Amino acid sequence: MSRSPSPTPTHEPAHVLRGSVPGGRRGVLLSRIDARVTPYLFVAPFFVLFAVFGLFPLLYTAWISLHDWNLIDGDQGFVGLANYTALFADPDFYNALFNTASIFVVSTVPQLLAALGIAALLNRPLRAGTVWRAGVLLPNVVSVVAVALVFAQLFGRDFGMINWILGLFGLDPVDWEGQRWSSHLAVATMVIWRWTGYNALLYLAAMRNVPRELYEAAALDGASRWRSFWSITVPGIRPTIIFTVVVSTIGGLQLFAEPQLFDSTGTAGVGGNDRQFQTLTMYLYEKGFGLFDAGYAAAIAWVLFVMCLLSAVANFVLVRRIRGGS
Repeated sequence: MSRSPSPTPTHEPAHVLRGSVPGGRRGVLLSRIDARVTPYLFVAPFFVLFAVFGLFPLLYTAWISLHDWNLIDGDQGFVGLANYTALFADPDFYNALFNTASIFVVSTVPQLLAALGIAALLNRPLRAGTVWRAGVLLPNVVSVVAVALVFAQLFGRDFGMINWILGLFGLDPVDWEGQRWSSHLAVATMVIWRWTGYNALLYLAAMRNVPRELYEAAALDGASRWRSFWSITVPGIRPTIIFTVVVSTIGGLQLFAEPQLFDSTGTAGVGGNDRQFQTLTMYLYEKGFGLFDAGYAAAIAWVLFVMCLLSAVANFVLVRRIRGGS
């Protein structure tokens, strides 16, 4: 039997055998540059947008706060920390700060407690559970203008439904807008209506990550649902609770739309006839867009920024301690 001749070995150039074809070095260099630069190109849009719409306005606001700056006429001269000195000696600033803190407490505590209860109910097997979960988010989707208009009618002094209900029990009608405590309660009710469902869904998502084995072990030990909720569920979602508290704090410091629309005296941002429900952002609006004192308004904005920053730092410290202790 004859054998087929073996193929004659081909003698290729040494640079082909090494894989370094002409232009290969440039290809390797481009590949290395691509591997190092491409990830930064993907994240660059965020940093560019943040620099243009976040960092620059923040720094520019700080610069304006150091000047006597009129919103129409522009820079009237450098005044240093005079705006801050006047702000911390301004009784209207402390009035707005108290109103902001009062509305925050009255709205946030019931809101988060109600959100916990709603999340616990939604975490149980329910018929049409998706519909219920979507329903609790509906108030947050509705326009804040519509919410404020409806609640302004509900809390009307002469023809409001709340006063009508109070009259059924023999109580006198309340001028909800004219008094400090009643106006805070009315504005807080609007905030509770809008954000309770949103926070409930956050808590529900966190509850779904709590191991079911813990509940089964607690049931074997004879623990009730109430005991399991406070001993297993709440500790298991502590980071989420802290997150919602801090986010609610930041949102409470920036509260503007609800009290502004609740004010029947107009859109000047004064918060009633006696500033009884004027918040910090409303005071900023009054100074900046009502009196055109942009320098003073910028100082208020930076004080708000520092308050929000302190809330974020507190959130980081608390979460770190919780994780370290768990």
